[in-house]
Amino acid sequence: MTITPEMIARINELAAKKKAEGLTEGEQAEQKALYKEYLAAIRGQVRQKLDNVRYVEDLTEEELKEELANRTKEV
Repeated sequence: MTITPEMIARINELAAKKKAEGLTEGEQAEQKALYKEYLAAIRGQVRQKLDNVRYVEDLTEEELKEELANRTKEV
């Protein structure tokens, strides 16, 4: 599930309309579904990042040297 610019634009459009004049029942349902999809995508991204976290304390000395070497290559 990805967040598209169109999705963000529609979320913002519905939020502005809600503030200005209110939403119909259909628009409220659409907004709720978009929020749900958006939050699921954000949670997925965070979960993916956290799954790739490695604690330095858990690395062997050799793995730590390799990790540090890789980081200096990226910079």
